[in-house]
Amino acid sequence: MTASTPGRICLFGEHQDYLGLPVIAAAISRRIAIEAHNVATSGFRLNLPDIQDLVQIPFDRQPLSYPNDRDYFRSAVNILLREGFTFSRGIEGEVRGNIPINSGTSSSSALIVTWLNVLSQLADEPRQLAPERLAELGYRAEVLEFGEPGGMMDHYATAVGNVIYLESNPDIRLLELTPALGTFVLGDSQEPKDTLGILKRVKLGMLDIIQRITVVNPRFSLHNSAITEAAEYKDFLSKDEYILLKGNLANRDILRDALSLLQSSGPMDHVRFGQLLTDHQANLRDAQRISTPRIDRMLDASLAAGALGGKINGSGGGGCMFAYAPENPQAVAEAIQREGGKAYIVQIDRGTTLG
Repeated sequence: MTASTPGRICLFGEHQDYLGLPVIAAAISRRIAIEAHNVATSGFRLNLPDIQDLVQIPFDRQPLSYPNDRDYFRSAVNILLREGFTFSRGIEGEVRGNIPINSGTSSSSALIVTWLNVLSQLADEPRQLAPERLAELGYRAEVLEFGEPGGMMDHYATAVGNVIYLESNPDIRLLELTPALGTFVLGDSQEPKDTLGILKRVKLGMLDIIQRITVVNPRFSLHNSAITEAAEYKDFLSKDEYILLKGNLANRDILRDALSLLQSSGPMDHVRFGQLLTDHQANLRDAQRISTPRIDRMLDASLAAGALGGKINGSGGGGCMFAYAPENPQAVAEAIQREGGKAYIVQIDRGTTLG
């Protein structure tokens, strides 16, 4: 059997989900697939030809220990063991994919969701797990199991597919959207990301700002307070803190505008959609400060080549950007490559599948 899961781009709400704010994300037509089958011997053996690696996991103890950091193959097994799955037979298979790795397009989440899909089908008592359930288990295997700081967007976006609106606070609320979006061009800057370093600065910095503001005004809320209220706190925030606060509130409002646009029953306003992406990027560049000079050049070149908008994708500090290019995406891809990026023309794609 074969399971396959897409990567994702975050359309709106970058660096917002861990603050309890919603996100809008889309699955893209770059995927990870695992072809696997049961064998008589115990344990798990997976060939990874794309990176010339081999994963061998003996199944001589339960739960499995973690000899490596972020050992997602083992953590997924442990999560399913806790859910009552058993594996008296072994599993062998091969992992292949074309999602850019370590670049903000959720290759790790796609891998985990795919592996969970395989494991649930090749267990002693197979179960067909809903995409939402695979997303929840993937979040537990990747984030909670290792005490990581990430949110749930990646797992829901890759498992459910297409375009989703996701709230995670106070409860999960998932909307599956079906806008008539055109082509995107994904651009890998090929610059390494510092995900944990950026999260420490942007996430912890914003949480500290919120804590200090609520001492002065307990009614302040990232969900409900107007952006004009930010000026009330300017005197006891540093310049960078004040800009960060306004950037988060502005991006919250941009997402709300985008949701209305994507839910509209009329013809898709592609120009407005692109402009909202570019407005989001301006805040990510200037307030969160997660863009890079190369990514800025790639975005500028995309717009000059005919893209309607674009933004950095993922935690930032490197990794990928994407441009919305419903017309002539090849010219946009070539412009990205002239600025040192590696370009991929992509479409919105379905979520995790079995075949």
